[in-house]
Amino acid sequence: MTTSRTPSSVDPTAFRFDCGAVWLNLLATRGRTFSAKPVERIATPERLMEWLTRVELAPARTATDDDLTRAHELRESLRALALASVDEEPPPAGAAADLTAFLSEHDAPARLSVDTRLHRESPVTATEALARIARQAVEQLTTADRLALKVCPEDDCRGVFVDPVGRRRWCPSPACASRGRVRALRARRAETG
Repeated sequence: MTTSRTPSSVDPTAFRFDCGAVWLNLLATRGRTFSAKPVERIATPERLMEWLTRVELAPARTATDDDLTRAHELRESLRALALASVDEEPPPAGAAADLTAFLSEHDAPARLSVDTRLHRESPVTATEALARIARQAVEQLTTADRLALKVCPEDDCRGVFVDPVGRRRWCPSPACASRGRVRALRARRAETG
């Protein structure tokens, strides 16, 4: 007998890599961000290292508590900028200033190598890896690529994801789509009942 995994049986601390870009997956390291009980998926330097390894940005040095703090700060600055971009609102000045300051402190040139594919030299520190992620976010947020960004309508989620064809309603989290569909069904039944 096989059992299916329902959204409620999925580990809420499991990493998500389904948002369409590494920097958006960084935003997803905090789940249910706008709920009373957000889920922190990178709560320790070890979890940060695990996440960076999964996105192929494993640093040479082990992440520290300071790196973890920087990761959380960068994530929330990027979240504020992404939400403003999707909502077509002016970006929060503090978040933009924080991102600019962070990037000005971490301007490492790209060093490439080639074997079976193109490689970039691994980052030395977790903060250097985060700077690469921040640059990816800046590229997407400051070009027409920002137009493919969408925000999950679930109030506790508000996850940002890439939707290039404009057809997705919810973020890739099965829980958000399930809750949204149930709520829509109940509303239709209430109208006809």
